[in-house]
Amino acid sequence: MKKPLLKSFVKKQQQLYSNGVPHAVATVVRTNSSTAAKPGMKAIVLENGEFKEGWLGGGCVTTAVKKAAKTAIKTGVATLVCLRPEELINEEKSQKMVTIARNGCPSKGSLDIFVEPIIPLPELFIFGNGPVAISLSEIASGFGFRVIYCGENDERNVYADKYLPSLSDIEEIPNNTSDKYMVIATQGVSDVATLISALSNSPSYVAFVGSRRKFASYKNKLLDAGIEQEAIGKVHSPAGLNINAVTPEEIALSIMAEIVQRRRSTKIIETLDE
Repeated sequence: MKKPLLKSFVKKQQQLYSNGVPHAVATVVRTNSSTAAKPGMKAIVLENGEFKEGWLGGGCVTTAVKKAAKTAIKTGVATLVCLRPEELINEEKSQKMVTIARNGCPSKGSLDIFVEPIIPLPELFIFGNGPVAISLSEIASGFGFRVIYCGENDERNVYADKYLPSLSDIEEIPNNTSDKYMVIATQGVSDVATLISALSNSPSYVAFVGSRRKFASYKNKLLDAGIEQEAIGKVHSPAGLNINAVTPEEIALSIMAEIVQRRRSTKIIETLDE
């Protein structure tokens, strides 16, 4: 890949990652006989199979790579795509993380293409300035989350990856397919406005730090604001698993445990549905 093309490739990949767009990078690692693609050539493939940048060859190659990329992005597991002419396919042994595909091109060349999924970290939005919000943001990154903090004073939270000074700024976050988890720990300050903003962004998980009775008192206001009953019913309140938590640190731990439980159980269900 020539330098100008490589620069464009890197820029496009950085843009996709910054915007939280899942994608895969396909790299030709080995060729044999006559092939259009050469070792080192790369392509960026989106989760719908679209080639966003780069080039790997003709239709026989792109079809196999598209299929492998879609699977890799869905499962999070990299794979090696081995394209072989018809007469060599039976000689290849099926292995874990290896996809054997037929190369029907007239050149009858062989290619090995490594397909690596690039899946941005799930995003955890934390609303509030209290001890629970601060404690949660402190431990969240250790569980593989990109922490986005929304509070009145960002100087009180040095653990977040991104700071949103106001609720309206949440709408500027790209609406991509990466998971969004939202925890409202506003402790009576703009509770309803925060819940409306959070629920309007279709989160994978939303929790309210407060009593069940307090959250119930907000339901009519949420309905009046146009929030669907189904969405309201999915709010975890009180937030966190029941571990008899008392201190802000323990409450934060219980919330993180519930988020991990939600995230992992969703992945298991997706795997079983395949």
